[in-house]
Amino acid sequence: MTTRRTFLTQVLATAVVATPVLAACSASSDDSGSGDGHVKSATAITQVYGEGQKFIAVAVEYDTAIDTAALSKSSFEVAGRTVTKVYANTTATLADQGRDGKYVVVELSPDDESALLWTEGGNPGGAGSPGGTGKAGGSPAPSSASASSSASASSSGSPAPAASGSANVIPGPSVGATAGPADIKKASGTVTQSGAVRTTGGDTYAATATKTTTTKTVNLIVDDFEQFTYKDPKTGETLPYNLYTPKNYDKSKSYPLVLFMHDAGVVSTTVKATLVQGLGAVVWASPADQAEREAFVLAPQYPSVVVGDDYKPTALFDTTADLVRSLTTKYSIDTDRLYATGQSMGAMMTLGLNIKYPDLFAASWVVAGQWPAAQAAPLAKKNLWITVSQGDTKAYPGENEITAVIEKAGTKVSRAVWNGRSTAATFATDVKTMESKNTTVNYSTLLKGTTLTAAQAAAQPNAVEHNSTWPIAYTIEGVREWIFEQRK
Repeated sequence: MTTRRTFLTQVLATAVVATPVLAACSASSDDSGSGDGHVKSATAITQVYGEGQKFIAVAVEYDTAIDTAALSKSSFEVAGRTVTKVYANTTATLADQGRDGKYVVVELSPDDESALLWTEGGNPGGAGSPGGTGKAGGSPAPSSASASSSASASSSGSPAPAASGSANVIPGPSVGATAGPADIKKASGTVTQSGAVRTTGGDTYAATATKTTTTKTVNLIVDDFEQFTYKDPKTGETLPYNLYTPKNYDKSKSYPLVLFMHDAGVVSTTVKATLVQGLGAVVWASPADQAEREAFVLAPQYPSVVVGDDYKPTALFDTTADLVRSLTTKYSIDTDRLYATGQSMGAMMTLGLNIKYPDLFAASWVVAGQWPAAQAAPLAKKNLWITVSQGDTKAYPGENEITAVIEKAGTKVSRAVWNGRSTAATFATDVKTMESKNTTVNYSTLLKGTTLTAAQAAAQPNAVEHNSTWPIAYTIEGVREWIFEQRK
């Protein structure tokens, strides 16, 4: 049976563990000796992509600096993986260009079947939802698919009718449904120095059959978040959360905050699940985004389904708003620059929070979610960017109804249909075109079938393109930029 997300590999990952290193023999001088005895350790490196975290590199630590110019892809092998790039570095991390150092970074293909570490099986999000792919902060890749439910959760009582009359809408999980630990594979690899390696001192370490297994892990961006628990004095609820604090945090300055809320399929007791499931949280904390838009990033980890098809949320809904307010008193956070975003259940919460607490957020990005149109009138006064797939049988008609209500209230809505397979450059142009209309509400839909590969769309013309929306959406930098341009 397909899990709630059927993931194909295309680009990003994070979360790991490892096993012992097998180092080897004697030191060498002049032009003799092998890598044996010179390898000190190996570190697995993970990175988060649109479809989840992936194991995408091994950093091999040597006892002395290695000449990066003398390395090639054939210098190393990693069991069961495809080596794409090899270079030296001064630390155990990725680099655009190699530099002489004690670490040799062996990059691995994110498309390898064993690269993906995140899975969503067993969570209360339901079965059969499509997954998707997307490049970390870059252009999206076509997502995987299979017919699925709209990931918005269903109620614990009698569910209200879906926002459309579509027959291809499957109710989600019950409100309050819980799940145990997330199913996150451990990143572990075994590396072999299969070619000669030259040190910066001129010595050569000959190839060796000795295998070294990773014993450490670097989780890019994910490791930059801290984990906390918030006890809400108003509701009595306890909510675990992840918080990214700007690296050069200065109490004398004032910073924006982005709140990301995950979908029902990520409900878990694993606090970092929301960080490794996709780009929704980590993309705002990436070095590139922080360099342009320094901000706090808040990612709660919901232990149960918060809202469903009856649109009657649990107390964790209000606790989320209370948590945001609490952080503004603890850190130097600008209350005029609080932003919200979420996917599926999180998108529903984004809409609901803006309706119930209209003065809380300066702008919000709604990705693949809906709310009863009868309650949507207050959204006419908000700064919103809405992104859904036309193949989403619940969120798409739901957002059509919401935007109609907004327009009826006198607020103009900019509309556009985008190709989900567009390049980053094309998406950038698409965003600028919408921005030129100077509206406070922007509604971008992804053309039906384009959140899937062409072959998938042809084979499954009735696939529900719900979960395949956000792996693409969060790669669109222009929308992230627009969010930060808004103030209360």
